[in-house]
Amino acid sequence: MSYDPNNPYGQPQQNPQQGGYGPPPQGQPGYGYPQAPQGVPPQQGYGYPQQQGGYPGYPAQGGYPGAAPSYANWGQRFLGTLVDGLIFVVPYVLIILGRKVAVLMVIGVLAILGVAIWQLIQEGRTGQTIGKKALGIRLVREATGQPLGVGMAFVRRLAHFLDSIACYLGWLWPAWDAKRQTFADKVCGSIVIRTQ
Repeated sequence: MSYDPNNPYGQPQQNPQQGGYGPPPQGQPGYGYPQAPQGVPPQQGYGYPQQQGGYPGYPAQGGYPGAAPSYANWGQRFLGTLVDGLIFVVPYVLIILGRKVAVLMVIGVLAILGVAIWQLIQEGRTGQTIGKKALGIRLVREATGQPLGVGMAFVRRLAHFLDSIACYLGWLWPAWDAKRQTFADKVCGSIVIRTQ
């Protein structure tokens, strides 16, 4: 122990090597930080978002151990959209025939609205429309691997105008993009993955 005249409290100083007061030796953490036993990984503290659910077999929020999720290729996405479009053929035929019979036109319009709303709800809740299900692909949030939800699926559909305004380049973008995303997918934070 030694006496420091500059110490306003008049208490003796102890040698840090002897386990007393003072700054810690170099290479050791400062005071007030709990020490984990060696070999135990650090845990997240309070105030940090906790990781929850993700892709089946993958942890949430990035950091895939092994391999990233299997993204749907451009052909699968195109065929899924084509199947979804073919579902609307019958209502369109009713509308065309409805030029002469007004009842058929009303039925056709209601059928188109009904199918469009039903497809949107299915895509938001399960990540799959009829076309996506037929092709074995699913729309999910990139961060969590969970379905987008109906509201965000609707926003994504509106965001598809971005895919069209640049000479339809956004619709072709998944052909060479690393995550196989359209512009709308990038804006909404969504990806399309294979389920099979």
